[in-house]
Amino acid sequence: MTRRYFLQCSYKGTRYHGWQVQPNAISVQEVFEKALTTILREKIAVVGAGRTDTGVHASFFVLHFNVDEAEFDTEKLVYKLNSFLPADVAIQEIWRVDGELHARFSALSRTYKYYISVSKNPFATETSMSYYKPLDIVQMNKAAEVLLDYEDFTSFSRLHTDVKTNNCKVVLAFWSEENKRLVFTIKADRFLRNMVRAIVGTLLEVGKGKLSVDGFKKIIELKNRGAAAASAPAQGLFLTNIEYPDF
Repeated sequence: MTRRYFLQCSYKGTRYHGWQVQPNAISVQEVFEKALTTILREKIAVVGAGRTDTGVHASFFVLHFNVDEAEFDTEKLVYKLNSFLPADVAIQEIWRVDGELHARFSALSRTYKYYISVSKNPFATETSMSYYKPLDIVQMNKAAEVLLDYEDFTSFSRLHTDVKTNNCKVVLAFWSEENKRLVFTIKADRFLRNMVRAIVGTLLEVGKGKLSVDGFKKIIELKNRGAAAASAPAQGLFLTNIEYPDF
């Protein structure tokens, strides 16, 4: 009998070439499949809730996998996997789910946070972007709020992707300050490749006074990636939450 399990984990993406298996580079997916296959002694394929890019982190990530063997002690499996996995990957919980529940397609929303260090911090170089000049947070928040009024985010999407639509429903987008860092929080039903980093890079132009809120609106309406600013660096981005039905 095949059983499906959800696995909640976190990882520091610095040394990985994103989530998805790559032919000539290490990925987070590859690390999980190797660990589960080794410990369960069964060829295991995992499906992640999304595809984080090279250098992007996840403080909350969910994947699912199927097992043909008899049921096992999930708490013991968490312990064994954490002992086997590298230090930059950790598992918090494993639980059995209905076979129809899917880590990616059953997700109702995802939340990302982007971190910017506003003063030099040698301990945050791999987990935040550094920017030490003044930024107008009030204007950045006015522009961020505009995102809730639109659905087509082609201007913030990586070119030549294979998605059927560039429409997303953003329900939360704002900047805050915490511990000498600026934090951008954004929540939506789905995200396009490179979308959050492209939005952050363009909002920074607003904060620098180089782009108005109306100009930010115009960029969205143009539906042209070339109109937006360069993407913010990968190291500041974290996937921080995923919501599921009855989760």
